[in-house]
Amino acid sequence: QVQLLQSGGGSVQAGGSLRLACAASGNTFDNYCVGWFRQAPAKEREGVAYIHGISTTRYADSVKGRFSISKDVAQNTLYLQMNNLRPEDSAMYYCVAGAPYHCYSDSWFKRGLAEGTWHAMDAWGQGTTVTVSS
Repeated sequence: QVQLLQSGGGSVQAGGSLRLACAASGNTFDNYCVGWFRQAPAKEREGVAYIHGISTTRYADSVKGRFSISKDVAQNTLYLQMNNLRPEDSAMYYCVAGAPYHCYSDSWFKRGLAEGTWHAMDAWGQGTTVTVSS
């Protein structure tokens, strides 16, 4: 079973950048579909991005062109580079790892389905706060 430990996040002004990291132990990311969810107060949890293999990536429409997901196979670490941040990006961010088939689904990014996808994952990071001020 994989365990996930997050780092990064914090507070930044609109237009700024942050990078989140998620280090895996107990298993390699190669065996999983891995990605990021976020949840703002009083809002539904939503998928942000996922990656499978080296280059199979998907993003929520709201972050396309601004966020970039990647992983360092040697370090077994997942990253989320967030550029041009907006106040609406403020949320608790979580990395997740799940069965490979999750990376062939767009349920991550659909209202009403994202929560189910979240619960179907095999492992979750502890969460990290991102706050973007205007």
